[in-house]
Amino acid sequence: MTEYGRGRGPEPWHPEDPLYGDQGWTGHQTQQGQAPYADPQQGYPQEQQYQQQYPEQQQYAQQPQYEQQYPQQGQYPQQGQFQQQEQYQQQGYPQQYAQQQAYAPQAPQAPQQPMYDSQGWDTGTGQYAVPASADPYAGADPYAQQAVASYPGEAPDLYATPEAFPPPQPPGRRHLEPEPVEEEESESGFFAGGGRDGDGDGDGDEPGGGRRGGRSKGGESKKRSGAACLIATLVIVGVLGGGGYYGYSYLKDRFATAEDYAGEGTGETVDVEIPKGSTLATMGNILKKHGIVASVEAFTTAADVNPKGKSIQPGVYPMKKKMSGAAAVALMIDPSKLNVITITEGMRNAKVYEAIDKKLGKPDGTTKDIALRDAKNLGLPAWAGNNPKLMDPLEGFLYPARYDLGKDSTPESLLKQMVKNASDKYSELGVEGKAKELGLENPLQVVTVASLVNAEGKNHDDFRKMSEVVYNRLKKTNDVTNRKIQFDSTYNYAKGQSEINFNLKEAQAFNNPYNTHFITGLPVGPIGNPGMDALTATLNPDHGGWMFFVSVDGNTTTFTQTYEEHLKLVDEFQERQKQKNGG
Repeated sequence: MTEYGRGRGPEPWHPEDPLYGDQGWTGHQTQQGQAPYADPQQGYPQEQQYQQQYPEQQQYAQQPQYEQQYPQQGQYPQQGQFQQQEQYQQQGYPQQYAQQQAYAPQAPQAPQQPMYDSQGWDTGTGQYAVPASADPYAGADPYAQQAVASYPGEAPDLYATPEAFPPPQPPGRRHLEPEPVEEEESESGFFAGGGRDGDGDGDGDEPGGGRRGGRSKGGESKKRSGAACLIATLVIVGVLGGGGYYGYSYLKDRFATAEDYAGEGTGETVDVEIPKGSTLATMGNILKKHGIVASVEAFTTAADVNPKGKSIQPGVYPMKKKMSGAAAVALMIDPSKLNVITITEGMRNAKVYEAIDKKLGKPDGTTKDIALRDAKNLGLPAWAGNNPKLMDPLEGFLYPARYDLGKDSTPESLLKQMVKNASDKYSELGVEGKAKELGLENPLQVVTVASLVNAEGKNHDDFRKMSEVVYNRLKKTNDVTNRKIQFDSTYNYAKGQSEINFNLKEAQAFNNPYNTHFITGLPVGPIGNPGMDALTATLNPDHGGWMFFVSVDGNTTTFTQTYEEHLKLVDEFQERQKQKNGG
């Protein structure tokens, strides 16, 4: 159903049809204020015939009934009473028939079957036909409106206000395609969908026919189509342009040769710091930022080609600008080129001082002099550096690690950093509390034992057995070595050397507080800087009852509990040394 009646199709004429009367039709634009039937007392001939044929339907044909129901309206309701007028109009009778004061009664005629046209409406050729000779209004416009004088009490024209719906159309014209309606298109109409009116409510009750929003003029459609074409063109151009750019970039990155410099570099030297966890791409970005390489791709490609390219370590590298990718990789895989100082486990302080002087470009002995002179100002713990017999108060407190050097690095700053690391580790391991548990006099002796096993052993298992040897030889019940440690490493430290073959009698006669071949008990202080493995092994010895050890082949250390077993191993070791030296 539409707003004004049912959809397209034949409408019922028979009064018994439940849809009889086309409830949506109210007449053809009757003049407001005038009753469609001038004389309610006089009916039409058709009404008489209907009353005879269908007496039960008299309520549809008796005008007085409507007059009684609506005595003061001056017009009849729009539901049902105007059906006859609508039918006359559809049959082609002038509207004047509906507006005459009275119709002359016609003689009853025999009932005839009404004739219908293709749309189901009566053609007027049946019982309702009017002879042509009796039609004084032949040729007149059947829908022409007769001027009718108004009278007091005239009802207001409900179709005259701007908000009113348009007047109803005859049934035969209700579903025709609506004529074009000029409609002013809003600027946002194209983007809003074009199917809604200006206020965007989209309820479709505007006079554009049975469709929302009506139609716009051809010019508006052309403008809208032109805008759509323009936007579509811009979108296509943007997509093709973006795709072309990325395609070009992909092909360039995939097949083009990366930009690169040639040679070992020129100009000034730049300290480049590579952070921990950096990937090759991250390294390449850092180098490019400092002007070392021309592109990230040049560096990463060279690193991929070089077998050691993925072994580059973090740290500070002194590099020249405008180096080729291959030259940059070659420099960074060389540990000696890395601008760092690496303190290995067991390294003596004398070697550390030399490395600092070399890296910082200082005269030989500069760092050693600072260490000996300012030892108390470099952050040593309270229990360290108090014995006047110590050869170096900082020995054992330059913690083994790698230290990056920068432009602001100085001997003092490096020494403080190393001492702090050692102090933190010793505190973390609780060496102060462990000293008494291990039968030692103070925490410094814990570090000293750790330095001894680190100098003599090769791995953590060796360290644990060697610490057990030290503790067993320190016992007062030791009558085999008489509480002498007898480690060769202590003699070498006192001598400032690292010799395997030396004269044992000379060593036993050399009086030095570090020489355990001469003194009883532990040396006065550490003989090197122990690492974490040696420290943990010292705090957790093997408890295997070991008293002696020797490395026969120079690689494997063998431990024994008795002196007799030890002498056999010593003889084997000496025999090997004679064969090695050609004796």
